[in-house]
Amino acid sequence: MDKLWLGRYPSGVPENIDPDMYSSLVEMFENAVNKFADQPAFINMGTVMTFRKLEELSRAFAAYLQNDLGLQKGDRVALMMPNLLQYPVALFGILRAGLIAVNVNPLYTSRELQHQLTDADVKTIVIVSNFASSLQKILRKTPVEHIIITSLGQMLLKPKGTLVDFAVKYVKRLIPKYHLPHAVSMRKALRKGRRMQYVKPDLGGDDIAFLQYTGGTTGVAKGAILTHRNMIANVVQAKGAYGCLLKEGRELVVTALPLYHVFALSVNCLLFIEMGGRNLLITNPRDLSGFIKEMQKYPVSVVTGVNTLFNALVHNDEFRNMDFSNLHLSVGGGMSVQRSVAEKWEDITGIHLLEGYGLTECSPLVTGNPHDAKDYSGSIGLPVPSTDIRLVDDEGNVLPFDQIGELQVRGPQVMKGYWNRPEDTVEVLDSDGWLSTGDIVRMDKEGMIYIVDRKKDMILVSGFNVYPNEIEDVIAMHDSVLEVAAIGQASDITGEAVKVFVVAKHNHLTKEDIIKHCRKHLTGYKVPKLVEFRSELPKSNVGKILRKVLREENEKSLKVNNRHRNEPLETFQQITE
Repeated sequence: MDKLWLGRYPSGVPENIDPDMYSSLVEMFENAVNKFADQPAFINMGTVMTFRKLEELSRAFAAYLQNDLGLQKGDRVALMMPNLLQYPVALFGILRAGLIAVNVNPLYTSRELQHQLTDADVKTIVIVSNFASSLQKILRKTPVEHIIITSLGQMLLKPKGTLVDFAVKYVKRLIPKYHLPHAVSMRKALRKGRRMQYVKPDLGGDDIAFLQYTGGTTGVAKGAILTHRNMIANVVQAKGAYGCLLKEGRELVVTALPLYHVFALSVNCLLFIEMGGRNLLITNPRDLSGFIKEMQKYPVSVVTGVNTLFNALVHNDEFRNMDFSNLHLSVGGGMSVQRSVAEKWEDITGIHLLEGYGLTECSPLVTGNPHDAKDYSGSIGLPVPSTDIRLVDDEGNVLPFDQIGELQVRGPQVMKGYWNRPEDTVEVLDSDGWLSTGDIVRMDKEGMIYIVDRKKDMILVSGFNVYPNEIEDVIAMHDSVLEVAAIGQASDITGEAVKVFVVAKHNHLTKEDIIKHCRKHLTGYKVPKLVEFRSELPKSNVGKILRKVLREENEKSLKVNNRHRNEPLETFQQITE
């Protein structure tokens, strides 16, 4: 593949990879479990699952799906659970049965769940009991015929598993009442599957492995069709980019990001399966103290996460006092890594935080900072091996790399399209395989790529483009700011005005402090005119700050304000605050 960019790979990184080195993810998995059979594969709440045990359980689950449920190659099976040992068992069981995995966010509302199950024509779902009530509400409106249910403690060693399930159900009351009389427990499914014959399906690279739903940018959630070849390519690309820092069979990666998210699925799960690494599964990363206590028990060598997770860790005293002597790779993705966070991370751990970039439609990895990077640059790095990139204008004309334009990507990791949505597919994927990302970027003379912003998030102030990432980066540098998000608000004077939402570390921070700080670092038209303080910002389940939600909330607030223009001033102030 001819390289359509100007950079050069750092030492040890290949220009191209072989996306066909395995015929399928099943072959990749079988190769790993044979090679690392008695080594730990996953650890969760003190329970260790070896590669051998994972092979045995996933084979039993595959046999159950094939025989008892009679599922055929290409049928869709939904997975709806947080990071538990049951996840890799179910995932590799689904893939080994020749089926298509449909990852579902456990925090989905019933409406969102109904859409995804119906859109993917899911016949079978594997779900944790905590979320079963959401399924019950919409079950009759979906094509689901088979329900396999599990609990948080079901695969933990006794008595830990029993205690966890008791506490979750009776002490914390985290399981709403539900009635799914035809559901089968995962324990029973595995017990039956052990007595059944597993038949390995005939799988190739073009067979679909995942329908990975994405819809956070525009419109209804869409299923990105990711083939076995797509996923293998991205695993090998990630290995090509960072493999020289990793030792086969000796790594321990912390997986706080949920495995149903494509970043953790590809990098944490599949890559470290291929390399024989250990995965420390964190079921509830929002319990920061418990999360850190888990990390302290193990010689962590790799950490992946999003900016908000790293930000929370660097502000935690327990984390700052940890031993980081085994850590040698930290990767941030999902959202921009802020300079202040990256610099604090390196000060505390001694390890540079490498920012990567990807999207669901690319399995997901597209670019990453070079493994030998020494300082924070604000760049998302270089394209991973076997990846072409180019910049285009609004009319689709290819631009020189020294200009700002929309990033387009082509490579073996790019999806086949959106499930049953040919019109949506054509909008983003052309006949030559170029995927339009919707991200505005620039590239420097060394080939390093910089996100300017999402096309839709750009703020237009008096005809000037203002990019939220830049505003947020500057405000995050303030010592009293914990988190920040920027949006555009309609203005009669300038078209749009910059509004920021700030989570402060203490109550003394004022709007004037923020504006004064911004004036030191930003041109006048970029300085926020509106500042709103909040105790927290809305985030996705992987910790990405949701500007879209802030925009929607802000628009509703403005409508309320307009209805109360004639009310006393103090009432108007209360509403706007």
